[in-house]
Amino acid sequence: MSIQWFPGHMNAARKKAAESMESTDLVIEVLDARIPQASCNPMVEQLRSARQRPCLKILNKSDLADPHATKAWMEYYNAQKGVKAVAISCKKPADVAKIPGYALELAPHRGVPTKPLRMMIMGIPNVGKSTLMNALLKKRVANVGDEPAVTKTQQRLYLGKNMILTDTPGMLWPKIEHPTDGLMLAASHAVGVNALIEEEVATFLAERLLQTYPKLLSARYGFAAEEMDAVAVIEAVAKKRAYRLKGGDWDFEKAAHTLLLDYRSGALGRISLETPQSREHLLATYVPPVLLGQGKSVDTGMSDDDTQDLD
Repeated sequence: MSIQWFPGHMNAARKKAAESMESTDLVIEVLDARIPQASCNPMVEQLRSARQRPCLKILNKSDLADPHATKAWMEYYNAQKGVKAVAISCKKPADVAKIPGYALELAPHRGVPTKPLRMMIMGIPNVGKSTLMNALLKKRVANVGDEPAVTKTQQRLYLGKNMILTDTPGMLWPKIEHPTDGLMLAASHAVGVNALIEEEVATFLAERLLQTYPKLLSARYGFAAEEMDAVAVIEAVAKKRAYRLKGGDWDFEKAAHTLLLDYRSGALGRISLETPQSREHLLATYVPPVLLGQGKSVDTGMSDDDTQDLD
């Protein structure tokens, strides 16, 4: 299953962001700490690199992510030139309060009355940008919703201490190259429901969890996950929750939805769907799709070794 989602307003938002980048000193990119690189929009990197703008990468929802994986991602990003990475939860005021200071570290020549620090907040849909904006300004200035792409236009706001914030709509990119990235984005609720089939996304999620967090599955649902495949996990969830259709068959659709909700809410536990090591493995083994009849493509996510990294 290849997931692609790029509504028309995202293309308009990309063009507007390119225009605004000229008068921006710093990019604040909000990522999902559970899937940092899969949620890292390559268009953001292209736009900021073209203008040589530093980047503060906010690994949001870190309270839902595996702390060992998050630590590895912090080291990965902080080794990059012009980048500072911090792991936070936008729902924690103490975490949000540190962001202006981090921003000034990357642009120490700005942040004075004659030269205010001009920041642009960017990120994929439903990653927490609007929540971050509201927390930074301590008032509701951006709409927050449980569905992706709530914000559709830019807005410029003034933060105290000689800082200006430009909020941008959540943007994906025209073509998601790696199918597993699309599935991780869909599992993490960054893709509109009209662009996916929940049973397929949940099956992918179950397979990934069997590779890396089987004990969390067992603890949540009370079955021996180690002995199952992904489809059996979905069926077992339906049985444990007594989800049945009118004819008596198990309701796979409802069970799939439950698994996705439990992952997204953190009810399953602190989970990361990728690590720097699994990302390296993906890039090293990925074979682009070929024309029909010329062979099969391979798209690999985490290797077996990644299970050890998250123990």
